[in-house]
Amino acid sequence: MEVDVKSIAVSDDKNERERASDQESNGAPKGRKLGGIRTMPFILANEVCDRFASSGFHANMITYLTQVLNLPLVQASNTLSNFSGTASFTPLLGALLADAVAGRYWTIVIGSIVYQMGLISIVISAVLPSLRPPPCPTQVNCQEASTTQLWVLYISLLLTSLGSGGIRPCVVTFAADQFDMSKAKVTSRGWNFFNWYYFSMGMATLTAITVVVYIQDNVGWGWGLGIPAVAMVVSVVAFVIGSRLYVKLKPGGSPLTRLAQVIVAAVKKRNVPVPEDPGLLYENKELDAVISVHGRLLHSEQFKWLDKAATMTEEEARSSGPPDLWRLVTVHRVEELKCIVRMLPIWSAGILLVTCSSHLGSFTIVQARSMDRHLSRSFQIPPASLSIFSILTMLSGLVLYERLFVPFIRRFTGNPVGITCLQRMGIGFTINILGAIVASFVEIKRKKVAAAHHLLDDPKAIIPISVFWLVPQYFIHGIAEVFSSVGHLEFLYDQSPESMRSTAAALYWVAISVGNYLGTLLVTLVHDHTGKERNWLPARNLNRGRLEHYYWLVSGIQVVNLVYYLVCAWLYTYKPIEESICKEEEEAEPAPAPAKDDALAKNMANGTNGNAGEMELIANAEKA
Repeated sequence: MEVDVKSIAVSDDKNERERASDQESNGAPKGRKLGGIRTMPFILANEVCDRFASSGFHANMITYLTQVLNLPLVQASNTLSNFSGTASFTPLLGALLADAVAGRYWTIVIGSIVYQMGLISIVISAVLPSLRPPPCPTQVNCQEASTTQLWVLYISLLLTSLGSGGIRPCVVTFAADQFDMSKAKVTSRGWNFFNWYYFSMGMATLTAITVVVYIQDNVGWGWGLGIPAVAMVVSVVAFVIGSRLYVKLKPGGSPLTRLAQVIVAAVKKRNVPVPEDPGLLYENKELDAVISVHGRLLHSEQFKWLDKAATMTEEEARSSGPPDLWRLVTVHRVEELKCIVRMLPIWSAGILLVTCSSHLGSFTIVQARSMDRHLSRSFQIPPASLSIFSILTMLSGLVLYERLFVPFIRRFTGNPVGITCLQRMGIGFTINILGAIVASFVEIKRKKVAAAHHLLDDPKAIIPISVFWLVPQYFIHGIAEVFSSVGHLEFLYDQSPESMRSTAAALYWVAISVGNYLGTLLVTLVHDHTGKERNWLPARNLNRGRLEHYYWLVSGIQVVNLVYYLVCAWLYTYKPIEESICKEEEEAEPAPAPAKDDALAKNMANGTNGNAGEMELIANAEKA
């Protein structure tokens, strides 16, 4: 299970918070206190219902496409991969919309409604016989869904993709907006809030992939898709009911504009020499105050060509008015762009990881459907419910990571958070390779049993091998998620400029989007170029395919990607930052403990990701 981005992306827009403290944007009286812990039931109810709906909708879609719409395996898997790619790209659009125009509240509401429209559309297609082909229980010479029927499906998937783009980047950020975190001290990494959030989401997902998937397989697709649609209605209603309690911050403008200004200014001054002394570059603390609340980025020696954007001409040096930001920007703004550029190689390593795993879930469900899934004579595990082993492993792994792994490993590393986010990602990448190798051996075992019982030519046969042979690869991928996905998110959050953390978190979903599209390309190429007689990924009968060869292929790709990642991580330079201290804290504590502050600044400079940002602030908001 991919750890949903909504679980750790938090707001850094302190300037918005300061505006909200003077005037509440939802029309409430100025003396009325808004936000706080009382808003969490409404916001988390929205998130839990949304996760329940999305998990129940997506978990078993490969079965719906292959068994109800009668699509070939590769076409069905590619359809879901393309849909996942689109759904993972739209959060970037949603984040930009929320930051620049609509604000987080209305982006969530609009996104939820659009998502609901997509769910209703696919429920209608599952209920009306005219919108699906005739049943084909033998899966031989089946009539595939017509063009019209497929377009109904595609429109439904597109609507859910657009809707998720409004929900994913905003919900947790909106939850953070409800707390005044300005006086909380960033001294250690706190997980209270995120444990609450992760386990709430995990329970919603587990319920969906057990109860909803069972209904889809044993009662009917009308009910199986209708229940997630109803859950989404509850999600929207719960969120809107709490409207009068929320702090609704005004949009503060897109950070992409600042990046564009740096590039344009550097291009315009491409012939202007950069001064030898970095201290002569343009600085303006007042101009940068709202985007450098927790600390000002210091000049770095990398990508010095961009320093031209902060180089003052004689005319600009004599001017007393505000600068034209399309010709002259501050060092902090130049360093914001440098941070993003430095992050891109590490970020891109996550793309091939997604590429290699984008179709594994679909293929594993098809494998499970051909295996013995009985827990008793009358009860069978739905194939799509096997992912509970991955989810349970990830959830328990998060607790064990924080409670056991971190205290143990910090004895050797001296790092308060055990290991850096880059090290964490590298471990996850390595474990993922092991998961693909195990999957290939399990497929070899499954086909040997099928051959021994003369079932290779029967695509509907139940092979007498337990479905629990698939559990080890789910277990391994669950452990890998604890390291790779969470580490990737922490890296993007910690190493991005503080004013761009929401947008940087959206980059996580962009990596998933690109990875899914590349996964579709990979599967298509494998299917088209591995022959007709023993195709690795056959359209109907997986028993006559060579899925284990595909698993070996993606294992090799991941090994190459791991080497690339290790090189990028070795060369990576952590962002330099000069931390600032709040004036109120200075007045309250005129003589702060220098050792503590120095250690914190040192950790920030050395890339100790767990101590940075507002993840800890949210967790301790009630204490603040």
